[in-house]
Amino acid sequence: MAPRTILYTGKGGVGKTSVAAATARRCARAGLRTVVLSTDPAHSLSDSLEEELGSTPTQCGEHLWGQEVQAQEEMERNWSAVQKWLGELLSERGVDPISADELTVPPGMDELFSLLQIKRHHDAAEFDVVVVDCAPTGETLRLLSFPDVARWWLEKVFPWERRIVSAARPFARGLLDLSLPDEAVFDDVRRLVESLVDMNEILRDRSSTSVRLVMNPDRMVIKEAMRTFTYLNLYGYLTDAVVVNRVLPEETGEGYFAAWREAQLEHMDLVRSAFAPVPILVAPWLEQEVIGPEMLDRLGEELFEEIDAAKVLHEDLSQELVAVNGEARLRLPIPFSGKDEISLRKIGLEVVVRAGPHKRTIVLPRAMATYRPRGASFEDGTLEVLFERGDDGRA
Repeated sequence: MAPRTILYTGKGGVGKTSVAAATARRCARAGLRTVVLSTDPAHSLSDSLEEELGSTPTQCGEHLWGQEVQAQEEMERNWSAVQKWLGELLSERGVDPISADELTVPPGMDELFSLLQIKRHHDAAEFDVVVVDCAPTGETLRLLSFPDVARWWLEKVFPWERRIVSAARPFARGLLDLSLPDEAVFDDVRRLVESLVDMNEILRDRSSTSVRLVMNPDRMVIKEAMRTFTYLNLYGYLTDAVVVNRVLPEETGEGYFAAWREAQLEHMDLVRSAFAPVPILVAPWLEQEVIGPEMLDRLGEELFEEIDAAKVLHEDLSQELVAVNGEARLRLPIPFSGKDEISLRKIGLEVVVRAGPHKRTIVLPRAMATYRPRGASFEDGTLEVLFERGDDGRA
């Protein structure tokens, strides 16, 4: 049986490592064999759990293991032949060895290699739950389209390129003074591509895998989470909950912190508008730093209360966006509403939908900055908005 996989991501500094560790401890206390792993290059999971973790799962409690994935080890395991060939090629062109070594790994690949640990845990089936503390959202978002690109490369390009290079290799060194990749390089690339395709199937399996967005009740943080939410829906990844961390408690008092709390309450309205009907889990700003078993368990209790932390908390994509050939369709379920209750408008990259007294705000991808609404329909409880790309560059 496939392990339950929960990925936590969010803007840097919002407390997602603490939330991931608290979730893992709660799952372990429920008797589930749980591993929590960090793929963030700046690891802080050891500090959070107060355990010395390594690149392989280390037991740090009953039913609980922790792991800090080392990107360098993953690259050596998956990319060594490619690195060797590219390094030699760059060195032959006069690039110094240190720079050549850095240039053999494209930006974002270290995080990608780290995420392949999800596939290994899935294949090994040693754990009931896999909790992933991902890199900040900017790094994670760059990886969302990789599996689709990899699948296309594997099916369309890879077979032909391998044949062409094999045929050209005898001429390349003599005529071009260029060493073409050997079979070991192609084997590395093929293994990586196949692993990416397999990982994509795991991440899009809504019965067992979901993403949870962590944010603080600050407008800029929420806006970034809204953009992430749209991209996750765009690529078919299920968001089953959003976590609002560090909410000032009601007893904050008057004065400076009371003003902050008032601003946070306003921002919570934006959270409800943007992410409904996805469950919103709220944790207060605790009076102590969330480090160690006691504080992590307290955070877990605040977040989940009577909720099963390992359960898929929401089963459907909250919105669907499909863009093809200069047109895009946004589908948005709005149950229990009538057509005459619905209105919408687009302001920049934001689409604001109102259904009676309720409002929903959707942030479109930046690539749709020049798109403008062309029409909308409402049938069987689903609103569909059609956009087209503006030739004049205006939204």
